[in-house]
Amino acid sequence: MLTGLIDLPWWGYIVVALVFTHITIASVTIYLHRHQAHRALELHAIPSHFFRFWLWMTTGMVTKEWAAIHRKHHAKCETPEDPHSPQVLGIKKVLLEGAELYRAEAKNAETMRRYGHGTPDDWVERHLYTGRSALGIRLMLIINVVLFGPIGLTIWAVQMAWIPIWAAGVVNGLGHYIGYRNYDCNDAATNLVPWGIIIGGEELHNNHHSFATSAKLSSKWYEFDIGWMYIRILEILGLAKAKKTIPQPRFEARNVVDTQTLEAIITHRYDVMTRYMKSLRSIYNEEIEKLRSNNAALADSERFQRFKGWLTRSENAQPASDDAEMESMLSSSSRLATVHAMRQELTALWARSTASSEQLLKQLQDWCARAESSGIKQLQEFSLRLKTYAI
Repeated sequence: MLTGLIDLPWWGYIVVALVFTHITIASVTIYLHRHQAHRALELHAIPSHFFRFWLWMTTGMVTKEWAAIHRKHHAKCETPEDPHSPQVLGIKKVLLEGAELYRAEAKNAETMRRYGHGTPDDWVERHLYTGRSALGIRLMLIINVVLFGPIGLTIWAVQMAWIPIWAAGVVNGLGHYIGYRNYDCNDAATNLVPWGIIIGGEELHNNHHSFATSAKLSSKWYEFDIGWMYIRILEILGLAKAKKTIPQPRFEARNVVDTQTLEAIITHRYDVMTRYMKSLRSIYNEEIEKLRSNNAALADSERFQRFKGWLTRSENAQPASDDAEMESMLSSSSRLATVHAMRQELTALWARSTASSEQLLKQLQDWCARAESSGIKQLQEFSLRLKTYAI
């Protein structure tokens, strides 16, 4: 029987395939994603060149293309311009055709021009990696066959399918479709599971979309990001340096709204909105159920779930064409209208605007005063809690 230079028991080849694919996952999450696309960490030339070479052989991906497409995904998330949104294109298409969507967007010259800045443009990138993706993939095939014999073909096939399945399909698809959310970010991103091991930490997709420039994707004490573990090892070796991590909220016993309060809630805005929704969930549920029982139009289950989604998810979940219907229904519940309007006012504090710090502070002080005089217990309690945020 033909064998390669390395002869292993049957389970040994499985281990090799898993190790090879895990190196590829680590290369994507550390180099392409956190280092290149988001500049969340600095990376020494040694691991940087290794990751580029390994990805060229195992995926054929070009750094500029990957970074540009991912940046556009963040900039246009859940809109028709998003290269791979399951909310727009459907979960089946993104899950099964994620790699095809990537290749199609890579041909968009405007995407490359607008979002591909700052990526490698050295001699190796121009003369070897760019335009010669097939060469790297063939080189990997040859190496596998020489090392492991005919079984190397199977290992190579697994390597070629790994990123299209897990990254292009699962993260881009299921990561915007199912799972749990730590933060009420402005898109549908979810955390698939709390332990980011198989996909290098990318399973924590809601955390990432909430704090895109964080080198660490885990947030809660029970979450684990194996990509961050590798980054810490590289830091100890002097080969990497994280720039930012997810800020953890801090609280102080205080009952005043000042510039520190304003700065703190802007910094921890996603935590603020998550706590807002948790604090006022009972009101949302009670009032929505009342509307359902009193409004014949909401009797239809699908229509009811759509309306509930408008109120309990981020603002861009509501189509502009439904604004009038939303206003009509909110007018039927003063409590729901109040908590919903005050939620919008709160998010406006950290939205892009020309307001000065003094103006924003005055708006926040006014918001807290109205919340505490609203007569709504949960809103009053939340306002008092809001004042305890600290830097």
